[in-house]
Amino acid sequence: MLRGTMAKISRPSTGRHHLAFVLLLFLVAVGICVPVFALLPSLSSHQSLPPALPRDEKMMSRKFYIKDDMFWKGENPFQIIGGDLHYFRVLPEYWEDRLMRAKALGLNTIQTYVPWNLHEPKPGKMVFQGIADLVSFIKLCQKLDLLVMLRAGPYICGEWDLGGFPAWLLAVKPPLKLRAADPAYLKLVERWWNVLLPKIFPLLYSNGGPVIMVQIENEYGSYGNDKAYLRNLVTMATGHLGNDIILYTTDGGTRETLEKGNAPLYDVYSAVDFSTGDDPWPIFELQKKFNAPGRSPPLSSEFYTGWLTHWGEKIAKTDAEFTAASLEKILSRNGSAVLYMVHGGTNFGFYSGANTGSEEFDYKPDLTSYDYDAPIKESGEIDNPKFKALQRVIKKYSAAPHTTTPSNTKRKAYGPIKMQRKISLFDLMSMTDPVDVITSTNPISMESAGQMFGFLVYESSYISKKSGNILRIPKVHDRAQVFVSCLSQDVDGGVLRYIGTTERWNNQPVSIPTTECASNTSLFILVENMGRVNYGPYIFDEKGILSPVYLDGEILHGWKMIPIPFHNLNQMPHFSFKMQHAKKSSENLEVTNDVGQKEPALFAGEFSINSVEEIKDTYLSFNGWGKGVAFVNKFNIGRYWPSVGPQCNLYVPAPLLKPGRNSVVIFELESPHVDLLLRSVDQEDFTCGSNYSKVNQL
Repeated sequence: MLRGTMAKISRPSTGRHHLAFVLLLFLVAVGICVPVFALLPSLSSHQSLPPALPRDEKMMSRKFYIKDDMFWKGENPFQIIGGDLHYFRVLPEYWEDRLMRAKALGLNTIQTYVPWNLHEPKPGKMVFQGIADLVSFIKLCQKLDLLVMLRAGPYICGEWDLGGFPAWLLAVKPPLKLRAADPAYLKLVERWWNVLLPKIFPLLYSNGGPVIMVQIENEYGSYGNDKAYLRNLVTMATGHLGNDIILYTTDGGTRETLEKGNAPLYDVYSAVDFSTGDDPWPIFELQKKFNAPGRSPPLSSEFYTGWLTHWGEKIAKTDAEFTAASLEKILSRNGSAVLYMVHGGTNFGFYSGANTGSEEFDYKPDLTSYDYDAPIKESGEIDNPKFKALQRVIKKYSAAPHTTTPSNTKRKAYGPIKMQRKISLFDLMSMTDPVDVITSTNPISMESAGQMFGFLVYESSYISKKSGNILRIPKVHDRAQVFVSCLSQDVDGGVLRYIGTTERWNNQPVSIPTTECASNTSLFILVENMGRVNYGPYIFDEKGILSPVYLDGEILHGWKMIPIPFHNLNQMPHFSFKMQHAKKSSENLEVTNDVGQKEPALFAGEFSINSVEEIKDTYLSFNGWGKGVAFVNKFNIGRYWPSVGPQCNLYVPAPLLKPGRNSVVIFELESPHVDLLLRSVDQEDFTCGSNYSKVNQL
């Protein structure tokens, strides 16, 4: 993603699983399953997908190559009219539907990133099932006669947590130098590609598959200038993929970014991206200077159909006719383009990323929705002006046979959902296995604590002054809610008194009023990871408390780190906790609907669907709620924050639902709806919050 174009294109440890098991057993006891982000089911039609074609003599003659400043498919010139559609932002059950819609738009090629963190969530643990089943996605593209441009990374950006890097890279000691010729970092990249690239080799076009190009890194010229790093990546890639595949880089259409980001090797093709509305042809002429003679077909590998949106901003929109006219300037002179995005999809789980401004504290987290104002909307809807305008242009230049435009997916409102307060933050902490609690003189990061996503509680104690105390955390990533308790007196009741919130983007001190505890006052700081920076110089974005904590100007020592785990994509909980432990905890739990406290808590509810025929896409409306994360039938559908907006509703695809009772569980951090009601509605809504919010003022 070329960040420099933003203004132009838009106006605006195994022990960790014990607590999860306790939560599951408790909520089963009360009729609701606590969700974890379990493995998604594999694509149901896998058995019907064609294997890569055999490598006989006929297949060996299959070539996709560059000559005379053109792409060639066999003996015929080929114009790439493609679109980015990311398998990891769409449920596998909807892959074919979304690809068919892209094909109906007139596309002949699909481009997709490969996020390393999805496929290696823990060191050495490789995942290629469910939503991570990349091979099946590529084969499905081939079944639908779509070619594939694969953006293999290892860095992808893409508004994805840490730009696709696994967060555990941040816990390696001594610290790695990401995106550089650091031997320790390159060794881990090599281990990852030793798994990924052999899976891609049989799917290359020359081997009978649909993969015509493989991207090395992504927009490196906007980050660094380490040619040794790029050469190492090229050597790794060719070692696995051979010389019958086009390797490419993508960089912004300026001399500086192309000089820094191109790989100075004959066989690596330099593609460009630039603002929609810029005159493309002077940029394509510049592109030629960074490719070998005759090897520079004009390609905008990210033609922006819309733009991303951060929390606290007005939803990004771009004009349909303007976008279509800009695309025609490329296609009318036989240039190639890849729409970014043709279909954005959803940042399910905790995988939405973030950007920063000129300073690290200038933090701008991305929405859960990745609709992107793309022609195929988040729910798959295509009855919109942008789809029609782009389709009209593409039809003039596409040699692909016309396909019938699919009808829109039906959506349904299932109505109000009554929620009940089930487990408070104090209860969650008390249910954590002591083995999982880490003690340290000073706070440590989430990554060092072995927790890559979600929330971490930092606990200490202090002596309360009659005049109160001042708490300051110089560096917190990303948001800290402060609570105090007379723990020795309140241990049975579990009362946490909310004091205030400090955030990465304002870092205000918190005034703690005097308490009348018989002994030291217990201090609890709940820190939320809101998504790691995915672009720019601050991508080494650790989470948690990253500095000493000061009380009245003095460093506060003696900390416990208590994990509040919620599982992310493709991580199954390891159930090993004893039933009697969970039963004891749930028996002592006081379930209350009191919403007067501002203590985070789990809320649970359910709604019913009478039959399979009534299962449709829906949205959960969080109007009237504060901030948190939501799960439907154990599936993490993402973060909500309607008080800041602009996203009010979270998309719930139909494959997540089932006939009968469907569970909804949310971890609400701030202020529950006064009537404890959620609503299932049939429309997206990006009108929440204010156009002038704290996040937007950074």
